Amino acid sequence: MTSADEALLRRAIEIAAHAVTEGDAPYGSLLAAPDGTILVEAHNTVQRDNDISAHPELKLARWAARELDKDTAAQTTMYTSCQPCGMCTGGIVRSGLGRVVYALSTDQLVGLNPGSAWPVVPQDGPALFEEARIPIDDYYRP
Repeated sequence: MTSADEALLRRAIEIAAHAVTEGDAPYGSLLAAPDGTILVEAHNTVQRDNDISAHPELKLARWAARELDKDTAAQTTMYTSCQPCGMCTGGIVRSGLGRVVYALSTDQLVGLNPGSAWPVVPQDGPALFEEARIPIDDYYRP
């Protein structure tokens, strides 16, 4: 990690601190171009927006997918105050961002706030392969 990375990560932490002053949860993120220019910033607005997907990392991934071409997205770095959750990680991967730098790990966050651990939801499957494959085949192999 470079001193430039640390400076941008400190900005993400500042965004998280500012979120608290607005009554929002303490999570902040930014997306930076390869030269360190900040492209966009966001903080968590889950409660304010009554939207479970209003995590800053997912907001930025969605922005990048809409606003950046594939090559540009691959050169960007997301700086975020906490390690992205599974939902956000999926969005980051799908948006094609090149790198993520985070301050607190999920384990560190849970250590600071023991009630913040995500429960495990049971899943059953795979099942009904021959039936489920039909719409997939129809879409990808017309």
